[in-house]
Amino acid sequence: MEKPIYLKNSEDAKLFNELRKKVNQRIEAIPENRDLYIQIKAIILPLVYFGLYVFALFNVDKPWIYISSFVLMGISLVLIYLNLIHEAAHNNIYKSKKLNSLVLQIFDFVGANSYIWKKRHIAAHHAYPNVDGWDTDIEQSGLLLIVPWIKAKGVQKYQHFFFFLVYPLYLFNWMFIRDFRDFFDNERVILKTQGAIPTKEKIKMVAFKLFYFFYQIAVPVLFFKVSIGLALEAWFLQVIAASIFALFVLLPLHPLPDNAFPKLNEKNGLPFSWLQHQFEVTNDLQENNWFVRNVLGNFNFHVAHHLFPNYSYLYYNEITEEIEKFAKEHNLAYKRFPIFTALGKHVDLLKQNANNAYFILEE
Repeated sequence: MEKPIYLKNSEDAKLFNELRKKVNQRIEAIPENRDLYIQIKAIILPLVYFGLYVFALFNVDKPWIYISSFVLMGISLVLIYLNLIHEAAHNNIYKSKKLNSLVLQIFDFVGANSYIWKKRHIAAHHAYPNVDGWDTDIEQSGLLLIVPWIKAKGVQKYQHFFFFLVYPLYLFNWMFIRDFRDFFDNERVILKTQGAIPTKEKIKMVAFKLFYFFYQIAVPVLFFKVSIGLALEAWFLQVIAASIFALFVLLPLHPLPDNAFPKLNEKNGLPFSWLQHQFEVTNDLQENNWFVRNVLGNFNFHVAHHLFPNYSYLYYNEITEEIEKFAKEHNLAYKRFPIFTALGKHVDLLKQNANNAYFILEE
């Protein structure tokens, strides 16, 4: 497939070069290498995850401790994603690509797949955020409609009434459906846009999935005499907790009615330049404190990540200051909302799409 083409705008290209210069100068003036903190996390966070697993196995006679440990594993899984997996995909933890690749493979041990996720994130989401047919993060599931200019059909017309029942199943869909479809379904965005997947990666995906369920469920049952019911309940609650936490972090950043979902024209062209596109489809969150910056991977500063993905999240505070000032000077569409306002806006988007508001407005 021919890739989408951003609108050519020499003025925007000059603007981005000016902004990049300001950001690079700001970062170079910071004396310490902050990425060292992420390198420490690359050791600590996986140890926390598997430490909780071992702790659970040594407390199989105490069901609530066993279940609580698995739920905390779900929370730590999301922290691993935010702090390590995401940064490793952009080669932001170590200077060595091999070491970053090693960290990225943690994803294979926790039920996901590092190979296909990196393709989704770098070659699809970052390349064409919020562009239907190219951004895998907004690929339609059938139950929920995210893209405003696609007409709601069937149950999608009621999605604002039942979305809260679907979202906690987010990671179940990822583990059991999304990964497999992206590997084997030729109608999926990733196969239509990124080409064939090597057979060895398909074998690796299936092998790691089996290993994941082996240590999560089979090991406690076969070797630690955990009942099948308790093993399944603890694992189920772990994935529910991780799903809710993950979406709490991810939903407020792109799929809002305030952000554009640009349509391709008949020549496969996009209506915005690359720089304008990033501002039009992305927003930041107002929350900015030590916990958000250091524990949650600075997810609040998402515009900085899309404009400067080569810097780790530990520099986003300073980068965002430069972006916000620059956007005001040049009338760029920088947006920032409180997190609960943004989550409310996402629900508004679901409601508008269910009611086919886009088509009503067009008519």
